[in-house]
Amino acid sequence: MDDSLSGTDRRVAVVGGGAVGLTAAHDLAQRDAHVTLYDAGEVGGESTGRAAGILYDAFAEDVDAHVAARALDRFREFSGDGEFAVRETPYLWFVTEPGAKAEAIREQVAGMQRQGRHVERIDADTVAERFPALRTDDVVEAAIAYDAGVVDTSAYADLLASKAAERGVEIREQTPASVATDPTRVNGERYDAVLVAAGAHTKRVLADAGFSVALKPYRVQALTANDPGEMPTFYDATAGYYARPHPTGLLAGDGTEPVEADPGTYDRAGDDWFVDATRERLADRLPGYDPDIERAWAGLCTATPDRDPLLGELADGLFVAAGWQGHGFMRAPATGEAIAEQILGDDGIAAFDPTRFTGEESFDIVEGMTVE
Repeated sequence: MDDSLSGTDRRVAVVGGGAVGLTAAHDLAQRDAHVTLYDAGEVGGESTGRAAGILYDAFAEDVDAHVAARALDRFREFSGDGEFAVRETPYLWFVTEPGAKAEAIREQVAGMQRQGRHVERIDADTVAERFPALRTDDVVEAAIAYDAGVVDTSAYADLLASKAAERGVEIREQTPASVATDPTRVNGERYDAVLVAAGAHTKRVLADAGFSVALKPYRVQALTANDPGEMPTFYDATAGYYARPHPTGLLAGDGTEPVEADPGTYDRAGDDWFVDATRERLADRLPGYDPDIERAWAGLCTATPDRDPLLGELADGLFVAAGWQGHGFMRAPATGEAIAEQILGDDGIAAFDPTRFTGEESFDIVEGMTVE
């Protein structure tokens, strides 16, 4: 790619209209690039619209903590614009058995505090006092992140699509994209740079262009139910499920399948076993609550060998943004910004350089929201 081009001169194609692609398109246009965004369906219609919408900066690694903090700052900057708003709510995570996971929480909190995150360990009695809706008699270790919130993921996509269009981004929905290089092209049209941010479809899009990436889509599930009353966002790391406040009551998720999924044919409906198990867990953790399930669905996340994303230049003029391990939406305002800046000549995030892998790696899928 010719780095002598300014943002004003640069023509960029973005493949994928999820949170990351939309943010990157908006930020590129804000820096005066000419941007065309391609989506095979509708913007926000795939993983972004099916995401949990949980936000926090509780990461122990320096790069992750910085990215998450920047993302939260930007979410709050956008909050109140149109229908999009951040609902501030703490994020609580805990285990109900002693052992390695309890020790992991202690180590996580120490690392997060070293990164300046507003996080602390909290005992079961304090959890019960602060969050009386939760049963806490079995909690053996817990922590709370105060810089946290929840959002409507579709509202974010709608807002960024609108803001991108206002800045001149041409959004081509219902337009599958075929990427080629030397020179970089989409559907035969030449661009100075192409960003593939197509979520679970990224691997196929790049394979069709002749590039193999260390990326595996996997299926996850979530549901919404009636209002249990005041509650924080929480993650039971022993049982392996989460729940968060939601406009209709609560949203809960689990159901990770540690096998590679086909993004074109996967089952998008929630499984009966997942619904039944989640109903039982919620009724147990929220005494007196009778979960009335509104709807259940499945979506796709993407895994990499080291659980860090592929974010950067894969080949001359060809960029990738994928592999979020379930944290893609949460970090989208920061990662979309970072890749936009890299496309226009900045260094990017070295730890996420996609060329650290050959694309031929063999690896297992591990759930992104985990304590170990």
